[in-house]
Parts: sequence; C-alpha cells; structure tokens
Amino acid sequence: MERELALEFVRVTEAAALAAGRLMGRGDKNGADQLAVDAMRSMLDTVNIQGTVVIGEGELDEAPMLYIGEHIGAGTGDPVDIAVDPLEGTNLVAKGSPGAIAVMAVAPRGRLLHAPDMYMEKIVTGPAGLGCIDLDAPVAENLKRLARSSNKDVTDLTVVVLDRDRHRALIEQIRDAGARIKLITDGDVSPAVAACVSDSGVDMLIGLGGAPEGVIAAAAVKCLGGEMKARLKPENEQQTERMRSMGITEPTRVLSLDDLVEGDDVIYVATGITDGDLLKGVRYGSLYSTTHSVVMRSLTGTVRYVTADHHNDLKKTNGKRV
Repeated sequence: MERELALEFVRVTEAAALAAGRLMGRGDKNGADQLAVDAMRSMLDTVNIQGTVVIGEGELDEAPMLYIGEHIGAGTGDPVDIAVDPLEGTNLVAKGSPGAIAVMAVAPRGRLLHAPDMYMEKIVTGPAGLGCIDLDAPVAENLKRLARSSNKDVTDLTVVVLDRDRHRALIEQIRDAGARIKLITDGDVSPAVAACVSDSGVDMLIGLGGAPEGVIAAAAVKCLGGEMKARLKPENEQQTERMRSMGITEPTRVLSLDDLVEGDDVIYVATGITDGDLLKGVRYGSLYSTTHSVVMRSLTGTVRYVTADHHNDLKKTNGKRV
C-alpha cells in the first residue's frame, strides 16, 4: 500500500470522531453511531483506493452503508480490504465514559480474516508475550510465563477483562493468581492495543469479546510487535454455517496473529472520541475542534500520534452564528 494512505485514513477516523463526539453523554448510542457511520463513509469516498469492507456494520440487509462487501473509495489506487468500527464503544459515548474510539484497519486484498459477527476468545500481550501465551493454558500459567518474560512479578501485571457474567470464573482465577485487574464495561479494541504499549499500564487482555473487534485489534498488535491468540466461539449451528460460508473450515482451531492478519503490510488507525489510556477525546472549541489519533503501519514499524485542529464550519443565518 502507498505510504501516503496512512494519513488519508487518519482523516477518515477524525471525521467519525468529530461527528460522534457531539453526542457524548447524551444517552443516544444509536444516534452517535449513525453520525460516525455517515461521516466515515463520506470521507472514505475521497480516498484513492479500491476498497472492500470485510468487517463493518453488518450485512447488506442490516446496514445501508459500510456493510460487508460494500465497495468504497475513489475507485482507483490500491485494492484493499477494510475493517471498520466507526464507533467502538457506543455505550461509552452515550454515558460519557472513557475509551470510545473511531477505528479502522486496512490491508492488501485478502489479508484480513473475514470474521463473522460472533464471539471470539482472545488473549493479547505485548512483545514480552511472544512464544509464551497459550489460549488453552490456565490463566495463572499464562500470567507466570508473561511475568517471567517481562522480568516482573505476577503481582505487577495488570489484566484487562470485560465486566461480564461470562467472565466471573476468569476474574476469580486472575485474582487468585495475584495479578491486578482492570474491568471495562465496553470496547476491547483499545485495551488490546494498550497491552502492546510498554507504558500504558496494561499487560494483558483476555476473555470473550466480539470477533470483528478482534481482527481490528490484531492489526494494531501486528504493528506493535505484540502477541495474540484467538478462537471463534459460535453459539449455534447457524453461526457455524456462517463461518464455513466465509471460508473458516476449522471452527475450533486456535488462530495465530498471522491467521488474523496475513502478511507484513497492515495499517491501523484510531481517533479518540472520549478520553482513554492512549488517546484523548475530541475537544470542541469556538473556532477549532481538536482530535488525537494514532496511525501505525506494520511494514515500517512506525507509530505516529497525530494531534489536529479542525476549523469549525461557521453556519450563519442573517449574519448570526447558529
């Protein structure tokens, strides 16, 4: 992919964040999500790519835009697959809680796992976890291995887990092992990325979350040299058949990072909507609004944080601002 595309994709997530952030704390998660979708879709049309959405807002009959299989972009340039989540953390925006982002991952055609909308079992660490973590090992064993590799005690490690009833036993096992826990209410992409950043205060993400979000997170993990293991968890035969129709023929197989994101050329971009561990949320001013984004590319190993001031559109009626 052309290097210049990276900053073009930043413009896409910035647009989604600026739109959705207007509804922070307003209790309207669907409205915020729609604003993000509309803004992201509109901006993608200006990017010089031949893009196909492989992870998006759902099937054609479920979403009017950014649906799986939709062709986007200006129609020239690199043929790419795109995984998007215009608003990762709809509830977070609705409540004004930390950690909501607009996010996307882009790779050459055929390089991103076409993950169906179902649960995925995940474990993510930074580079210290390479060759150490095992999805089928007890969590206490994974924590011991990671602590040893990180030159830490288990009691120094912080593990992020979604606060769900399905994770009650997992949470108790982590506590019994002696590690610290950070429970989150929604949005496990940002914590997965944070687990790969040395000074983020997060060492591991583990648990059952969305499969589409898992693939998007895997793009960042690959850019940051981290480790990830995953396994799809269909809940019924219909979901199993959906997996097969998307080319996933071994439903119970443990997926490596290379299974999730193939090759060495993937771009991950995110813009903060509400304040989080790595990104600040949108700030709205009288003349300018400010966004904070991160863009990564695995091919070069480059990670850029981008702070941008956006001149607000001044709509006037009879000479007065409205």
